[in-house]
Amino acid sequence: MDRIEGQIEERGYWGSKTEYLLAVAGNVIGLGNVWRFPYLCYKYGGGAFLIPYLVFVVTCGVPLFLLETAMGQYTQEGGITCWHRLCPLAEGIGYGGQLILLYSCMYYIVILAWALFYLIFSFSSQLPWASCDNTWNTDDCVNLAAKNLTLNQTTLINSTPAATEFWERRVLSLSGGIEEIGKINWEILLCLIAMWVICYFCIWKGVKSTGKAVYFTATFPYVMLLVLLIRGLTLPGALQGVVFYLYPEPARLFDPQVWLEAGAQILFSYSVSVGTLTVLSSYNKYNNNCYRDSLWLCILNSCTSLVAGFAVFSVLGFMAQEQGIPIAEVAESGPGLAFIAYPQAVAMMPLPQLWAACFFIMIILLGLDTQFVSMEAVTTSVIDLFPMILRREGRREIFILLFCLICFLGQFIMVTEGGMYVFQLFDYYACNGACVLFLSVFETLAMGWIFGAERMFDIIEDMTNSRPNYIFMLCWKYLTPLVSVVSFFCSMVEYTPLTFNRWYVYPDWAYVLGWLLALSSIILVPGWALGQLFAGKGSLKQRWRHLCSPDPELPLTSKQRAEMKETTFTAEMEDLVRANINEDENGH
Repeated sequence: MDRIEGQIEERGYWGSKTEYLLAVAGNVIGLGNVWRFPYLCYKYGGGAFLIPYLVFVVTCGVPLFLLETAMGQYTQEGGITCWHRLCPLAEGIGYGGQLILLYSCMYYIVILAWALFYLIFSFSSQLPWASCDNTWNTDDCVNLAAKNLTLNQTTLINSTPAATEFWERRVLSLSGGIEEIGKINWEILLCLIAMWVICYFCIWKGVKSTGKAVYFTATFPYVMLLVLLIRGLTLPGALQGVVFYLYPEPARLFDPQVWLEAGAQILFSYSVSVGTLTVLSSYNKYNNNCYRDSLWLCILNSCTSLVAGFAVFSVLGFMAQEQGIPIAEVAESGPGLAFIAYPQAVAMMPLPQLWAACFFIMIILLGLDTQFVSMEAVTTSVIDLFPMILRREGRREIFILLFCLICFLGQFIMVTEGGMYVFQLFDYYACNGACVLFLSVFETLAMGWIFGAERMFDIIEDMTNSRPNYIFMLCWKYLTPLVSVVSFFCSMVEYTPLTFNRWYVYPDWAYVLGWLLALSSIILVPGWALGQLFAGKGSLKQRWRHLCSPDPELPLTSKQRAEMKETTFTAEMEDLVRANINEDENGH
């Protein structure tokens, strides 16, 4: 037995505090900061959107960020086993979060493959999305970057920009719908293989390799963002774009959709409720100041989103001025911003190849650490479930290789001619904001009421030597579950079926598949709790009490040790008094 035990590898810790901070920053600061937040800000009231955004930061974002960070650091466990030790009844939350992460690992890296494809073409003598002279262009193609082009509204309606044709006809080879899967796009497949190889070697040795990779992947995007920000702000029309981005419309505050979008953005941007933060902080030493770390990382995330908005909208303002059209017609979100609007704007600048390369390097690095940290979270959580099997020498590397291969094989359909339609299904349903909201409701109920917010406060105080602000207790017990449950039901009421490019309506079976993907993570929470209640031994009350009790072997706080010492001392004194009384009685 000793020989087998000797083969089990240590779980390990971060090499330094910097590695941990960069890993978390790299994970929470991703593509959503660049292509989602600026668009939401412009679309839902400009500067006024910051009000619901900040409300969700205070009531959901920061409290959940701190809670999950503290859970991981305290238990030193992954996203599933930490729930088994803190509140076994709620272990389904861990499984649900890991399933959402698995879905995101399967589709998110496809974006990086597209970005790598664009980066390769950025070194062409002429950017292929800046002309209509290519084999994939149609007769309706119009080159918006041409200096001598005279555009009117009729021309724009009846034509397709060169950047859009490059994206749809060259990169995606887009078919007519999800029913027409078509051929595999081999160039994108090769780019996808390259991204998987990079991700594998970033995490194959656990925190030893992840901690080293983030020194580059988490810092270099800031260099690129700063370069693009300075370039954007010096372009003609930049001020018009920035004003459009932040111009406040207070009337939009009465629109429930604005609040719903702000809440979903916070949950995605802060990467809460899916277990990533729990896994990353589980590699910290017990006495790390997770309270201070959480506050600073949340501030960094929101500030990055705001600054990215200036970088994006200054360029879109320039583009609108060059084309002589309203900025509303060039502002886009998601892949449309990264692969149509921004490349089109870059094509109008001097030295377009340089700015295109800078932009796509930033996109790749922003997405890369989000991807490999998500992979690290899933693999760590599974390894912690089966430590005796998977923590042996060499087995982690084999397990991660298998994980990458399974995800890669599942992605084959996404690099076909109909792949974009499948990609959108995963993005819209499998990793839906409603799924994350649902998990956050039960996460705060489990930790705030069953495990106990007061107990969590004592744990954080013991780990950090500083007691958190009382507002966090109010949030964990009341505000966060209330705001999350209201947002969840609003998202159900406001639900609109997915369409592609505003014209393609999916067939009914595709919507059924989408809802099955969404429900697969949601149903694990009540399903696991009911399964454990029925499978346990003893009366229902005994089973409930057992499933709501934390692991007795969890580390004791100094307060608990003092209480135990006091209880032991009191018991010993009572025994001593009782013994003296018995002696006196026997003496008489």
